[in-house]
Amino acid sequence: ALAARRWNWAVGPVLGITTILYTIPSLAMFSLLLPVYGLAASLVVAGLVLYSLTLLVRNILAGLRAVPEETRQAARGMGYGPVRLLLTVELPLALPAAMAGLRIATVSAVSLVTIGAIVGYGGLGNLIYAGMNTFFKAQVLTASVLCVIIAVAADLLLLGLQRLLTPWARERRA
Repeated sequence: ALAARRWNWAVGPVLGITTILYTIPSLAMFSLLLPVYGLAASLVVAGLVLYSLTLLVRNILAGLRAVPEETRQAARGMGYGPVRLLLTVELPLALPAAMAGLRIATVSAVSLVTIGAIVGYGGLGNLIYAGMNTFFKAQVLTASVLCVIIAVAADLLLLGLQRLLTPWARERRA
């Protein structure tokens, strides 16, 4: 996202590559990554990271693009260099959009990790998979409900973190 923001010509390729990665079905993604990672937990983690890229890159880029040009010019006029401008002006102002992407990516990862049961590293997905094979409905239901609870808890924690990191947004709404 930072490269695409810095060099405008990189926007198309960066968004195109991450979007193509996001369109690959999860089972196909695991089979494509299998020769690189083997049957290991890193296979599932790599797949989750690749799926999260699209959500994170798009939201971070949208947040950076939403920073008003007048704000950038004012910071440059105050002597801010490119790195200081990015770290102290642009990234804080882009934080709400970036956090929205992180929240979506986190909830997606919690749900997608269950697919890792196919390769034996699916967390609660292993319980769902085993319960489906034995027709043990309570196990499937319990593991499914726990996945939902984990996703909701993670989303609420990230929302709380966002509120802590962006006090100006909270005050404006009040």
